[in-house]
Amino acid sequence: MEIEEKYPKDFQEFLAQFSNETACWHYLIDTRWPGGYVCSNCLSRKYWLTAKHKIHCSECEKEFSITSGTIFQETKKPLLLWFHIMWWVVAQKTGASAYNLKDFMGFGSYETAWTWLHKLRRTMVKEGREKLSGIVEVDETYIGGEEIGTGKQGRGAEDKSLVVVATECVGKQIGRVRFKIISDASKENLLPFIEENVEYGSTVITDGWTSYASLSQNKKYEHIKKVISGSGKQAHELLPHVHMVDSLVKRWINGTHQGKISTKHLEYYLDEFAFRFNRKLSNHRGKLFYRLMQQAVTTSPMTYAEITK
Repeated sequence: MEIEEKYPKDFQEFLAQFSNETACWHYLIDTRWPGGYVCSNCLSRKYWLTAKHKIHCSECEKEFSITSGTIFQETKKPLLLWFHIMWWVVAQKTGASAYNLKDFMGFGSYETAWTWLHKLRRTMVKEGREKLSGIVEVDETYIGGEEIGTGKQGRGAEDKSLVVVATECVGKQIGRVRFKIISDASKENLLPFIEENVEYGSTVITDGWTSYASLSQNKKYEHIKKVISGSGKQAHELLPHVHMVDSLVKRWINGTHQGKISTKHLEYYLDEFAFRFNRKLSNHRGKLFYRLMQQAVTTSPMTYAEITK
């Protein structure tokens, strides 16, 4: 049975749908149990909501915390505030920064705003998501501060995070993207990334880096190798889609976040970029809100200490 997706189409509908705390709790229940809540103890579907916002089974009287095992677990803040922040996050087409959130919501500290955003970023990658397909460009790029005085670039650069990027090519347009931080550009890192993120039977386009060579020897992908040396063209001309994504993500980090992203947390910022980019053609902000909410109720909770350790 196909589950109907219910979400507000715009902010006016959002305000009408979530006018109070009770409406938020019922929406959370509907999102977490789209087929309807079933008591894990007696399998009854009959329940009522307690004053402490717990599900109370009408048959066996077992109580269950609605937020247990989600990013909302043990929150001291109203769900209505969470909902407003989640809407605000998906409404920011250029991304959300902790400084902006602190000012917008009046949080007492930067750390609080930063923590809330990182909790949400951890919900932005769905397990078992559909792989990229069709024609896919793959390349690596370095993201991080410029090395002072060396001018060193390329695969041997230091003090930067090496990120492998895969981009769907839809004519001249860019489809969905994937990122992963890797320790080096060896085939032991690059080939598993391709297998994890690109559908078998797809066409994979890379440069002439030797670590990609074995792609041409298996039958899982059609491999097109574009060698830069001697071609008379630059890398961004031979692999235009993936290089455009490289440029966009670096511009986003330097613009929205003023380049102030630590290597330790870069993975989650890349997840946020991919979440937004892969849904850039969505007709409604509400659809992004709904997707974020779906993943928020299946993502394990994390404390500030766990995020920063």
